[in-house]
Amino acid sequence: MKYYEKTIAQALAMMDRGELSAVELTRSCLDRIDEIDQDIRAFITVDRDGALCQAEVADSKRKAGKAGKLCGIPLSIKDLLSTKGMRTTCGSKILADYIPPYDATVVSRLKMEDAVIIGKVSMDEFAMGSTSETCAFGVPRNPWKKGYVAGGSSGGSAASVAAYECLASLGSDTGGSIRQPASLCGVVGLKPTYGRVSRFGLTAFASSLDQVGPICRTVEDCALMMNVISGYDRLDSTSVRQEVPDYTASPTPGLKGVRVGVPREYFSAGLDSEVEAIVRNSVEVLKGKGAEIVDVSLPHTEYCVAVYYLIAPSEASSNLARYDGVHYGYRNLEADSLLEMYKRSRSEGFGAEVKRRILIGTYALSSGYYDAYYRKASQVRTLILNDFKKAFESCDLLISPVTPTAAWRMGENTDDPLAVYMSDILTISANLAGVPGMSVPGGVTAAGLPVGVQLQGAHFREEILLRAGFNLEQELRLTCGKADID
Repeated sequence: MKYYEKTIAQALAMMDRGELSAVELTRSCLDRIDEIDQDIRAFITVDRDGALCQAEVADSKRKAGKAGKLCGIPLSIKDLLSTKGMRTTCGSKILADYIPPYDATVVSRLKMEDAVIIGKVSMDEFAMGSTSETCAFGVPRNPWKKGYVAGGSSGGSAASVAAYECLASLGSDTGGSIRQPASLCGVVGLKPTYGRVSRFGLTAFASSLDQVGPICRTVEDCALMMNVISGYDRLDSTSVRQEVPDYTASPTPGLKGVRVGVPREYFSAGLDSEVEAIVRNSVEVLKGKGAEIVDVSLPHTEYCVAVYYLIAPSEASSNLARYDGVHYGYRNLEADSLLEMYKRSRSEGFGAEVKRRILIGTYALSSGYYDAYYRKASQVRTLILNDFKKAFESCDLLISPVTPTAAWRMGENTDDPLAVYMSDILTISANLAGVPGMSVPGGVTAAGLPVGVQLQGAHFREEILLRAGFNLEQELRLTCGKADID
């Protein structure tokens, strides 16, 4: 096994025993990027020299007995999390040359624990998309099959982990953007409870929905990452003062006494038969581990997509108003008036999908339409939240598909945005309700494409997801990632 194929837990153990150095591990990942990223296209920016310097410091700290929790572990970062001195583009032409003067809190916490940041990875522009095809700097490919999407918006994060270009990544999830690409790329992705992980330094798409989380190759690695990035942050007004458990204690064998709910609305028309079979098999696996299986209902699921595509674009319309060509970012230099400069900077700087969502959101918030659209969507959002609260009265977690299908061909739905929006129907509800959700590899289709299983829990119950995910992982023993890239 090559160094870049190690999990975080394996690499840390080897470095603690003196069998591997952080420099060797980091160089292995960087060489892997040099070898295959022209095909995978996961990275927008690679900081080779900076990463090797960080690795040298990590080795010195380990030698001095001062190693942090992730000392020497090479990670990639979704390109909407601020990294001091390193370009942060959000996948958009409008921020093509933006270099932040500060680190996002989650990045600071990784650095404090001596992780090695090797670069920034591709994403849908401003996280608006489900395939990463709206990125202005190259579209990431699915490592499992040539010509297929990696998912989105954290497609570069999932692809970089699945292709063994790094040991883990940080992504963000507004409507499924961690869980969906993790599912399509055959890795583990966890969206924490809203407020569990700081959003300071995360470029906002929809502020009431966005959440930062890890994408890894094992459940144990997700727990290790969560221990570092979780917790209250005074710089983030949405951060919650809630005690953070030791997540590494959660992945334990057996599920006796755990009630697993199967929401009937998630197994409806449009669900691919292979996907359903893989998820049904996972239900039986959990049952075999001692879990009690119960039927539950989330009756307002059918409204989730409509609610999401009013609330998210409305918040995006407000958040993206700051990109005006004046303060920072792309600016058209040929306009002969201030208003013309605003128009041309935004028209030329934003891509088609971002402009589509800004227009939808601006319309929904406009005078005379606010009550009919945004306010009504917010009221239905409360009903969706109440569905989850009621369901968790009879179970500890929910199991379902992540997406209705496995990955699809690149360009297949480019001209049909509604088809792409509908692919998020099974993940959006967790963001609307603010509950944690996780994707764990459940199987592979006959075409050789991975399928994830979604686990959702009550607020701040990430540990029950890690426990159930660990049991699935141990029983199914699937390969997470794809070393033999075509």
